[in-house]
Amino acid sequence: MIRLVRFCETLLFFRSPPVRLMLSTLAVLIPLSCVSTLNAEEKFKPIFDGKTLDGWEGNPNLWSVEDGAITGVTTDDDPIKANTFLVWKGTAANFVLKLDFKTSKVGNSGVQYRSKVLDKEKFIVGGYQADIDPSMKFAGINYEEKGRGILATRGQRVVLSDDEDPKVEQFGKADELAKKIKQSDWNSYRIVANGRKLSHYINGELMSEVVDNSKKKFAEKGVIALQLHRGPAMTIQFKNLTLKELK
Repeated sequence: MIRLVRFCETLLFFRSPPVRLMLSTLAVLIPLSCVSTLNAEEKFKPIFDGKTLDGWEGNPNLWSVEDGAITGVTTDDDPIKANTFLVWKGTAANFVLKLDFKTSKVGNSGVQYRSKVLDKEKFIVGGYQADIDPSMKFAGINYEEKGRGILATRGQRVVLSDDEDPKVEQFGKADELAKKIKQSDWNSYRIVANGRKLSHYINGELMSEVVDNSKKKFAEKGVIALQLHRGPAMTIQFKNLTLKELK
């Protein structure tokens, strides 16, 4: 199985028309799982070009591109008074979002999705958030910014409704899952929003999951945005942002 996966990954590097024609001709010799892998990879589209902030909106004094990564910086000399965001100029409903992130030793951040822009001038956003936190208190949780607050902590699978208390399943220990997250280094985030099910993975580990059955507060679609949190000076970086829409 491992050899098969490596073979499939090798094929992903060869995407020129001649090679694709060859693969098509020899299709009967290629494992179907490889074809599926190729097709799955093709569906992920970059939403950051690695060089500019084209396609994004935010405070230009706070956001830039450094070393191929979206970089947000706040300082003690000029602290921000409220959480602010870099907002992708698009909307997404059902999707898989993959990205890498690295944060300084202080400062909370996160990735908003299916969210709403509440203040266009100050770039204030509200909605579901996949949390990033170097203290490891909140990293991986589902937090609804400007809404219901914490929906699921790390290691929890929570079912929400309007009429009943949340149903909570503890599938993992928060402190053990925190050991999967690297301090002051690059980590990978995978956010899966499929219908009412919202799943957060860091470095391949499921960190939290929410099934939002609320008729009043469930968000079907919205913007994707990256957070700079008010408080101590901080730096947050994001790269390799790709999105695959789900039917």
